[in-house]
Amino acid sequence: MPLAHGAQPWSFDSPGPDAHIGVLLIHGFTGSPASMTPWGKALSAHGWSIRVPRLPGHGSRWQDMNLTRWEDWYAEVERNLSELQATCDQVFICGLSMGGSLALRLAQQHGDEISGLVLVNPAVHSERPDRHLLPIVSKFVKAFPGISNDIAKPGQDEVAYAKIPLKAAHSLAQLWKNIKADIANVTQPVLLFRSLTDHVVEASNAQWILDHISSTDKKEVLLENSFHVATLDYDATIIETMSADFIKSHVRVEPDLTP
Repeated sequence: MPLAHGAQPWSFDSPGPDAHIGVLLIHGFTGSPASMTPWGKALSAHGWSIRVPRLPGHGSRWQDMNLTRWEDWYAEVERNLSELQATCDQVFICGLSMGGSLALRLAQQHGDEISGLVLVNPAVHSERPDRHLLPIVSKFVKAFPGISNDIAKPGQDEVAYAKIPLKAAHSLAQLWKNIKADIANVTQPVLLFRSLTDHVVEASNAQWILDHISSTDKKEVLLENSFHVATLDYDATIIETMSADFIKSHVRVEPDLTP
């Protein structure tokens, strides 16, 4: 199935002296690399190596998502992590919404291999009243109306589906369950951005994450002018600047052994 315009993955192999620093940026549920590529390009200006993958089932037709599960999405981000690790000494993970969920899972599974997390409106649960019906409803109904393009800034497009594929949504809930069970295994530095107005992910998600991770180096930044897809919204520059500063502050400095 052809990909939607803007849904292509994006990567940058830096030729510079800081190419050994890698950054993996992960888009959200029903979204596409379009929501993360501008951020990735901003970080590439610092000379770091970048990967912005397209998660399986995304960026084509919403029906394709119902053929995938969270394990497929995780396998793709893990593959991109391994690709960066082949040439990088340190790797940082940035995630939007479900991309933040997958970033947390990578941190749980890969420990010290991950140097830090930058999360934008991450999700680990939903407060929707119909959430408990997903296991049953998803067997009979293929999709619900979508949650795409929750962006305050006019003219922006995250290239996301107009529907929520329910089998995929049920799988996402299973991913959240696994993340919550292992949340204490997240020990890496965390910079978390939360939009004060978010019509997709409830504020309780960020609070739960910050309360339950084991990281001692953690910070929340409130975004006053953006909705859920803040990476394409009015506060995108804040995210790009502060995430770059966060990465720089956690880059290991090798001792100079020159006699």
